[in-house]
Amino acid sequence: MFKNTARLIWILITNFRRAYVFPPSYKKLKNLSRFLKEVKSFQKAGGTIDTFIPILNEHSQSAGVVGGHYFHQDLLVAQFIKQANPKKHIDVGSRIDGFVAHVASFRKIEILDIRNFESSEHENLVYTKSDLMELQPNTPKTDSLSCLHTIEHFGLGRYGDAINPSGHIVGFNNLIKMLEPNGNLYVSFPIGTKTKVCFNAHRIFNPLEILTWVPEKVQLIRFDYVDDGGKLHKNFDLNCQIEDLNYGCGIYTFKKLFQANDPIS
Repeated sequence: MFKNTARLIWILITNFRRAYVFPPSYKKLKNLSRFLKEVKSFQKAGGTIDTFIPILNEHSQSAGVVGGHYFHQDLLVAQFIKQANPKKHIDVGSRIDGFVAHVASFRKIEILDIRNFESSEHENLVYTKSDLMELQPNTPKTDSLSCLHTIEHFGLGRYGDAINPSGHIVGFNNLIKMLEPNGNLYVSFPIGTKTKVCFNAHRIFNPLEILTWVPEKVQLIRFDYVDDGGKLHKNFDLNCQIEDLNYGCGIYTFKKLFQANDPIS
């Protein structure tokens, strides 16, 4: 299509921001040279090019990122649920295209979220619009419940919820009300050495702070966390101090005591 390299370079400069060619650097010029050689090779082999959308750097990138808050929490908690095999699992506000999809791949999962969710063709996804800070009498109970990277937003208004400085505590106690005796609750949120409110994005909590919210009717049975570097620490002793933590992710597993039961109101 193009008779010379100069013409192709001009097209790259004027039409394709995605190429990230300019301003030039050694690496960018090297990637551009590789691209031009492959254009000629493709055409010599008989290929026809209809248009150019240069992607110049993905050949040297990793296949994916194995780390970070969502990667670890979504996979780990989905594994917990598969092992526990509860009668029913309900999720509140977790990531649909991450954790929820993981669980839906092997069992039915009911989703509660204050936001709208387009109806899905997948039979394992059941959605109900619900605000966890305003628990309704018809809110279902369950023996397995998750709320991942969500509770830190409650009461900040980011997702259309009512402003409430104690929204995270209200939400957490309502989660406990939804849980049947002997049921498991999986909850995660950002953790750091100092508790802080980053309005209206999220809160960051000291890892031990959640224990001040917890009523006697539930007990912590496991704590995992992701550090600032994105590394997962499994089954960590929460009594041990976590050094130099600014924005990690705490993953807590609670069990509701067998004799405890709460009316939803």
